[in-house]
Amino acid sequence: MDKQPHLLDIAEFYLRESVAPLAAEIDSNPEAVREALKGLGELSLLGLRVPRKWEGAEVSEETFRTFQELVARYSGALAFLQTQHQSAAGMLVASENSSLKQEYLPRMSNGEILVGVGFSQLRRQGEATVKALQVEGGYLLDGQVPWVTGWNLFQEFIVAATLPDGGAVFGVLPFAEMYQKSGGSITFSKPMELAAMTSTNTVTATLKSWFLMRSHIVSLKPAGWIHENDKKNVLHHGFFALGCARAGLDILESASQSKQNAFITEALAALDRELNDCRTAIKHPPEPFTERLQIRVWAIDIAVRCAHAAVTVSSGAANYSRHAAQRVYREALVFTVSGQTTAVMEATLNRLARSQSLLKTNATTTNFPYQA
Repeated sequence: MDKQPHLLDIAEFYLRESVAPLAAEIDSNPEAVREALKGLGELSLLGLRVPRKWEGAEVSEETFRTFQELVARYSGALAFLQTQHQSAAGMLVASENSSLKQEYLPRMSNGEILVGVGFSQLRRQGEATVKALQVEGGYLLDGQVPWVTGWNLFQEFIVAATLPDGGAVFGVLPFAEMYQKSGGSITFSKPMELAAMTSTNTVTATLKSWFLMRSHIVSLKPAGWIHENDKKNVLHHGFFALGCARAGLDILESASQSKQNAFITEALAALDRELNDCRTAIKHPPEPFTERLQIRVWAIDIAVRCAHAAVTVSSGAANYSRHAAQRVYREALVFTVSGQTTAVMEATLNRLARSQSLLKTNATTTNFPYQA
């Protein structure tokens, strides 16, 4: 535990000195985000939840979430990319496949091997987009993985495929076009033209009778696992929103120093207080899911408002695509929908719909400060 604050100091120094000055380039250029990710690996910051016996940092949950907020403050693209790898590492840590753990985990913290994830499709209603059929020695996978981030940046990714009983098998696949002698194949679309974080190279993967060997299986999950996991981890994506909000306030703080308008300073102070309150609520959440859900959408709301404030004080310059305020505003869009579930969507819309009526009555809080 004593080393964890020092780890955060190292991370913040690197992010502030080496990442922040290049944030616009990192947002749009895959080579720039690759170098930024490499820098995290050189500091052994890519396996924070990996046990020390596997060459990881084995940090506390609080330290890990603080790190995620820090990265999002300085570069949304880097935050989004590295969390895919950190998620993959977490899945491997929890795996019962000891040989797979031994092969991958010691090389993940330093970035020697980079692994993405492709399981968000499990949240989708209706027919499964990726299906698995058990055969001798493993599973045959068929379908499309709609979102996989890290094309030409990661070497492999962990995919989730739905089983006939509604459960899911998770396995490691190559993040490159491959054809098996048995006739199976894995191909990828061109990187999507997204509004934000285009450098992270998000693609769609198409699997045709791909044979997933038993040795490459990470885990098996029961039906409904993703929904229970999303409820348990509803606040996790909120830390990225907090970092995005802080990035907006950094721009506001710079404007307050250069323009010296009292109203900018007052807005900065008010938003900063609210951000600190939101951070405290996320780090010390109540038990009921409904209340934790409200804290999640509060984080989304304040990220968007701080980003909008950054645009406001930047005036017309915020229209430039490479302006910091423009980038942070786009990042707020991404963090609004990252890890979105139906419950998060509904709660976000409810907060947005209530905001106007509450402004009219000057009632900014209810019994809970995080409820709009």
